[in-house]
Amino acid sequence: MIKAVFYTENGRLSGFSLTGHAGCGTAGNDVACAAVSSAAELTCNTITDFFGDEAEVCVLENTLTLRLKNEGCGYSEKLLESFKAHLGFISEEYPRSIQIIVK
Repeated sequence: MIKAVFYTENGRLSGFSLTGHAGCGTAGNDVACAAVSSAAELTCNTITDFFGDEAEVCVLENTLTLRLKNEGCGYSEKLLESFKAHLGFISEEYPRSIQIIVK
């Protein structure tokens, strides 16, 4: 199961952390895991490279974390909300593949 933790500050989303695997297929053939990974990379790259917001991004084996360093342009929070919703849609399609937690 993928564990997706979304962080909040002052009532606003400020980042996320992903760990684990969806377990919906063999390595390299897990559609749910690939969908989450692709959406997460798009989210990170859009925030840092296109919106130009400062964020701490950490990529380790089986872990991806992004934390905004400031409130940014406002679009980053909306993108984080969209990413969270997207993970919810994937979870509906692949039950027991993603656990979403908001802290």
